[in-house]
Order: sequence, then C-alpha cells, then structure tokens
Amino acid sequence: MKSYNMFIDGKWVPASSNETIEVLNPANEEVIATVPMGTREDARKALESAREAQVTWSKLTAQRRGEYLRELANELLKEKKHLAELLTTEQGKLISMAYEEVEGTAQFISYAAESARRIQGEILYSDVEEEQIMIQRIPYGVTVGLLTWNFPLALAGRKLGNALITGNTMVLMPPLHAPLAVYELGKIIERVLPKGVINIVTGAGNVIGDELVRNPITKLVTLTGSTEIGRHIYKAAADNLTVISLELGGKAPFIVLEDADIDKAAKLAVLSGYDNCGQICTSNERMYIHKDVYDEFMEKFVAGVKQLKVGNPMDPDTNIGPKMNINELNKLVTMVDKAKEQGAKIIVGGNRLTEGEFKTGYWFEPTVITNVTNYMEIIQEETFGPIVAAMKVESFDEALQLANDCKYGLSGYIFTKNMGNIMRAMNELEVGEIYVNRRNGELINGFHAGIKLSGVGGEDGKHGLDIYSQKKTIYLNYGK
Repeated sequence: MKSYNMFIDGKWVPASSNETIEVLNPANEEVIATVPMGTREDARKALESAREAQVTWSKLTAQRRGEYLRELANELLKEKKHLAELLTTEQGKLISMAYEEVEGTAQFISYAAESARRIQGEILYSDVEEEQIMIQRIPYGVTVGLLTWNFPLALAGRKLGNALITGNTMVLMPPLHAPLAVYELGKIIERVLPKGVINIVTGAGNVIGDELVRNPITKLVTLTGSTEIGRHIYKAAADNLTVISLELGGKAPFIVLEDADIDKAAKLAVLSGYDNCGQICTSNERMYIHKDVYDEFMEKFVAGVKQLKVGNPMDPDTNIGPKMNINELNKLVTMVDKAKEQGAKIIVGGNRLTEGEFKTGYWFEPTVITNVTNYMEIIQEETFGPIVAAMKVESFDEALQLANDCKYGLSGYIFTKNMGNIMRAMNELEVGEIYVNRRNGELINGFHAGIKLSGVGGEDGKHGLDIYSQKKTIYLNYGK
C-alpha cells in the first residue's frame, strides 16, 4: 500500500491536519493507498503558490509554454503502462479503456500545446480618427480544476492544458475515490514544469473544495461532476463573481427511427450504454425506438447486452467492470427497485452481483428496462451505471417531445438516414452535443458542453480554449 502526499509549491507535503483517507480497489474493496485529507489551510497554500508562479508563467511566450506542455505529454506516455494499470486498479475501468485514457490525456495536453499559435485577439476600426481598437486575450490568473472519478487523468489533462497555454496556473483537486493517477501525473509535472504552475490537493469537497472555490485568489473554476455539486459551486463562486465552467450530469436520449440501420444502431446502443460500466456523462441511458422497428431493434440490442461479460477489469475479455463505490452501487439498486414498483419491467439483469468472484467489490449486472413512462425516475434521473431503459414511440415528433422533456441537456443520439430528420434533430433536440449515426465519444477539436442543468461553459477545441482567457480592450490613439 502506497501513501501519497499533496503536491504544493513543487514539494510533496502531508495535510496540515496529518489526516489521510484510504483509497479502495472497487473490484475487491482492498485498500491500495492513502491520500491526504487536506484542510482550508492547505488549499490556501496551494492557491498562494499558484498565484506567485503565475506572474512568471504568464510572461513566457505562448510558444514556450507550449514547449513545456509537449514535454509533459511525451513524459506522460512513457508511463503509459503504469498509469493505465493504476487507473484500472483505483477506478475499475477496463484496462483497454485505461490505456485509451492515458493516451487521451496526452492528446489533450498536446492539442493545448499546439494552440500556442491559435490564441487570437482582434483589431477593430474606431469611430475616432487616428485610433484603433484592439482586443487582447489575457489569462485570468489562478484557476481551479475540480475533477470527477470516471476519467480523472483525462480530465486533468483536458483542463490543465488549456489553462496553462493561455498563461494561467492551476490547482487540481482530484476525486478522493480515484486520485492516484493524478498524483502520479504530479510526479511527472514535478520533473517538467516550474514549481507552483500546477498544485494538487485532496480533501473533502465541503472543506478544501469550498476553500478553493470561495477564495478570492481563484479567478476561474472548472468542474466536471454532478449537477448537485455544480449547483454548490455556482453558489460558492457567486460572492467573488468567480468565472465558472461546469460540465455536469446527463441523461442522453437515444432515438432510433424507422429508416435506421438497425444492426448498427443496436450495436452502438450497447457500446454507448455500457462502456465504463455506464459511468460516462454521455452514456445512452434512455432509448426512444420507433414502433415499426422496435421489436427488431430490441431483439438485437438485448442479444448484445446478454453477451456482455462482467468481471475482472484487467482481463482483456471483460466488457464491464465494477461500479466505483458502494454509494454508487446502492443508488442503482434503489433506482431499479423503484422502477419495478412503478410498473417497469426488467428484461435483462437488474441485480447486484454478490456470489463467487463478485463476493467482494461493487458489481451490478448490465440491465435493460422496458414498460416505462417518461415521468419515471429511471427515465428522468441520471443512473450513471449499466442501465438502459427503452420506450416505443409512434413518431419522430413524439421522440423529440419525450427526449426534450428532461432537465438535462448534455448529449443525445439519433439514428436515421433521412436528412430532414437529422436537420430537425440538430435544430430541435435540446442538448449541447448530438451523435448522428454513431456512438458517443467527443473529439479534442470539437466542443463538449451541455445546456439546461448539464452545465455552462465547456471544454475542447477553440471554444474550450477561449474559456480560459478573458478580454482586454485597448483604444490606441496615435494622433498628434
């Protein structure tokens, strides 16, 4: 068992309280490490370090900052095997997906490095003679990155890359349940970046997280997490008018119309619903299937779900690993029980696994639910687990109406060959991201953002880059 310290001002230090918390392997509940339970004092020290480092960091050219980030990405890939195995051990994701996460983290950082020459201002004509108006992009200063546990390393890379290339520094707060890969990233950062540019702290959200958000040193907070936590962050940031970017919960609708490629739609519905044990914000969680293809689609979809193998995430033949922790597991049990009470039918799975190799750990069967209404909790609330509910619809109009009748608006899917229907979905589906005839998985040069209660701001591409800088306007009068 390893014991980690926090990374503050280029040094590895324990919490000022000397308290720690255990990190468990969700596959067997074994303690694999301890990490510090930080205090408000620790958060303030990290912020002060970031503020001091930002003065020098922001004076570097963007190209020089990009050189640092390229080196960080290269060094990260040298640790790919170690980091992937650690991600699987602490989070329970399949080892193949863990390798993808490490590679994706390096891509996020490399893409940010390439953005050194993409940071653009504007020159405008003035109404005043012999004058020009210039709008510059400038850093906020100290930023805070709050990470969640489903993709902790990738989220760290996604946030720190854009923050650093635009001249900010960042304090990262990895999730208590899965902080180890981010701390290992800190060891690489220690070798590559100037001290204080990145600080890493762990602790309770209502203590160290609250301090990071409320402290006036913090100028921007970026969070990937639940809508409930996002609301807390929104309120906590209000006193200082701190800028926020929130990527929150989702309840993605998966619409299949009568002219869809049913084989493709069914296959991708399985992948989009059960990858990472359903613990992806863009997961397919509720399906609206046209009546003319409902039976054919469901037969193929259910057959695909029944072929999924639950087991050791280190085994390359496994399709679904454990849930992240006991609270997440219990939530699924409660939601399925309530759905049954309300009249829903469980046609595949629906149970916690507790026998044999599943005697320890947090295991839940891949589950398919039918006979639901759009007002059931299982349709309206994010499960964040291997559960997909399906409804038969009479028309595309009904599918759109039901899909939009939800407080979330992160992502959605549509499978059809009709360009008119695709255009209607683009214009009418109330989500920030639409997957047309494909599975989930955003790209680094796109833009990942939600609407409604799925968040504000966003990540990736040129629009994600813009979020990490603010504008300064200069009226330059060159007349005599």
